[in-house]
Amino acid sequence: MWLRFWNGLFKRLQLRESWVIFFALGTIMLNYPFVQIFNRTDTVGGIPLLYLYFMGGWVISIFVIYLFTRASSLSGDHQDEGEQR
Repeated sequence: MWLRFWNGLFKRLQLRESWVIFFALGTIMLNYPFVQIFNRTDTVGGIPLLYLYFMGGWVISIFVIYLFTRASSLSGDHQDEGEQR
C-alpha cells in the first residue's frame, strides 16, 4: 500500500508543473499577508511565532526539495535501465 503511494507521489513530482506550483507557493508564503498574520508578540515555548513560521516553512521546503530530487533520481534510474536493454 505504502509502496504504491510513494510511487504515485514520485510520478506526480516529476511533472514540471509541480515544480512551478511549489515555487509559487514558497514565494507567496514569504509575502505580506502571510508574514503579517504571524508577526505577533505571541510565543510558543518562548519562541516568537514569526520565527516558528519561517523555520517551519524552511523545513517543509527542504523536505519538498528532497522529494523532488528523489523523484528525479528514480526517473533517471528507470531511463538508464531502459537504455541498457
